[in-house]
Formats: sequence, C-alpha cells, structure tokens
Amino acid sequence: MFEIVHKDKNTNARIGRLKTNHGTINTPNFIPVGTQATVKTLSNEDLLYCGVEVLLSNTYHLYLRPGEEIIRDSGGLHRFMNWNRPILTDSGGFQIFSLATLMKVTEEGVGFQSHIDGSKHFLTPEEVVRLQVVFGSDIMMILDECLKFPCERDRAEQSLKRTTDWARRSKEELQRLGSGLRAHLGAEHPDIRHLGARQGSGLLFGIIQGSTYPDLRKAAVEKLLDIGFDGYAIGGLSVGEPRELMYEIMDYTVRYIPENLPHYAMGIGMPKDLFIAIEMGVDLFDCVVPTRNGRNGAAFTNEGKIIVRNAEYARDLRPLSESCNCIVCKNHTRAYLRHLFNSDEILGLRFVSLHNVFFYVNLLIRIRSAILQDRFLEFKKEFLNRDIEW
Repeated sequence: MFEIVHKDKNTNARIGRLKTNHGTINTPNFIPVGTQATVKTLSNEDLLYCGVEVLLSNTYHLYLRPGEEIIRDSGGLHRFMNWNRPILTDSGGFQIFSLATLMKVTEEGVGFQSHIDGSKHFLTPEEVVRLQVVFGSDIMMILDECLKFPCERDRAEQSLKRTTDWARRSKEELQRLGSGLRAHLGAEHPDIRHLGARQGSGLLFGIIQGSTYPDLRKAAVEKLLDIGFDGYAIGGLSVGEPRELMYEIMDYTVRYIPENLPHYAMGIGMPKDLFIAIEMGVDLFDCVVPTRNGRNGAAFTNEGKIIVRNAEYARDLRPLSESCNCIVCKNHTRAYLRHLFNSDEILGLRFVSLHNVFFYVNLLIRIRSAILQDRFLEFKKEFLNRDIEW
C-alpha cells in the first residue's frame, strides 16, 4: 500500500509511493482542493496538464449538494466528475464546525443546520464512512472534532476522547462495509453498484488531534495506532496558532507516527511550510492556497509572489515567470493578465490558478528529485534563502 523508495541521508525527508484503487501517488505530494467535485475555475484537462496526481473533495459539501443519491446513481464520484486518478475525501469535520449553524456535538455524532438552506442534519462517524464508500473515495478520512486555537486543556482532552471513540467506530464501520460489502448488502444494493471492478473500499486515515498539548498529541497517536489505520493525518493545524507553534506541533507529532505509513499534514500550503514539513518526514499536503490566491490575482513563482493586479504590471510584457514552462507563461504577459483582472474577466482567475497549480506540482517534483539525490537541504536553502516575498 505504501512503500518508501528513498530516504534523504541528512533529514527525515523521503520519497514514497502510495497505491490506491485509482493509481499510485508519488510522495511527497501536494493535493489541490476540489471541495465540491471541482477545483475552482479549472477543468480536469487543466489539472492533468499540470500533472496533478490526486484531488481532494469534501464529504460535508457533497452530502449537502448534489447529495448522496445523485453521486451514487452516477456511478461514484470519479465517474460523476470524470476524474480517473485518486480522490481523497475529507470527512467534512472542519467544515461542519466552521460553516454549519446551530451545531450540537454529542457522543453519537454532530447535529447541524446546513449553511446553504438551513435544513437540519445529523451525521455520525459511521455515516461519514458509509458516504465515502458510496462516493468511491480512494482515501477516506474519519470524522473528527477540530478545535480552534487557543483551546483550554480540559476542552482538548474532552474532544480527544470523543475523536478517538469516533475513530474506533469509523474503523469498525469500514470493516463491516469493506471486504464483506457485497455479501452484507447484496450485489444489486444501490450503495455498491458503482464499485464495478474496484478492489474493495478505499484506504482509511486516522486524524491526530490534541490541540497544542504535546502529551495529548502523543496520546492521540498511541490510541489511533491501537485501532490501526492505513495512514495518519495531523489535524488541528492552521487554525489560528502562530506559525512557529504549528511547526513545533507538527515536528513533535510526526515523530510518533510509524515510519512505514503515510504522514499527511492537513491544510498546509505555503511553500516554506511544505519544505519544513517535508524535512520532518511529512508525505501529503492539501490547501486552498494556490487556487484561492490565484483567483485573487496572486501568482507563486520561483522569483516570489506576484500580485498581478498591481499597477506596476500595467505595461509589463514579461510572463509571470521566465523560469516557468506552463501555457500561461508561454503565451501571456503580466500586462494582459492584469488587464483581465481589472476588467473582471473570468479568464484571469483561470489563468493564474492554472499557473499556481502547475507551479506547486512542479515544485514537489523538484523536491522529490532533490531528495533522491540526497540534496534536499541544499535545495531548500536555494529556494528559501532569498530576498523574496511569499
């Protein structure tokens, strides 16, 4: 399922291969966010052109719209959105706790009102796993309780206990639905018709919580290891804590995750953050940074971040980056891109988003190459130790 191909001799950075039902993911890898079965402004052809190997979609959003039945009757999420590479589905826990209104958390699950139309819903850990199985997700995430920073210790302890219980129930539900799915439900049951030739259900990752308390983080890992998952995600990051504290929590937590399993840092996306996390031994990342920034006119380049809306680019006939080979940089100038944004043309959002995804995918390719050559620290220094704005 996961193999380590090469370990950097000077750091904990490593190259791996994560095998899923829809293909192999080369790690370390950055996962673009396609919350509602689409990466905003970009087509699947754009993503394939950029070299994207895996997408993230969100169970909470897909459950609300278009809904389980439409995705199921379409043959699963891959067929619904016509994407034949791996899909990771977030459980939606973060979105439930941040978007939904009149939320009530119990030991059984989470009751909430939709942020779309105010309709009432209740999701259990079991239901979240079942939804992801119906979607045909390649990597499924357990339902967890995500706490914002700062968080009192008593609250963190209570939440960790609940998240651990939900993790156990999630694993038990997947076992019930997994290898014996057809025998349990019958080959014609609508929840499994879309499986087709797939070899059973997807991988299930546990999520490590514990806020900013090192002993709680360690306890969380130990409890999740007792349950047993295919991979482990570090949750509860980028929720308001200072960046240096985020690094400290990540470094402390990843030390306790078994080396032979994939390590996933949720919601991490600035270039500097990627380098630091990879040095610690993290394999997977997701974040809206490249696409959200792209839609706001901010381009990531080897020369730093460019705010293409700025007046200084009105007559700039250079590409976004002269060192970039994407179709945007090959064919369009900063002046033209600025014109698109200032004229409220949708094409500008697409072009800069495409460039940013291309940049991120290729940055990770360059990082993997540096690890393979045992020169990760050298490449990190070359990339970060410059007087540029990120």
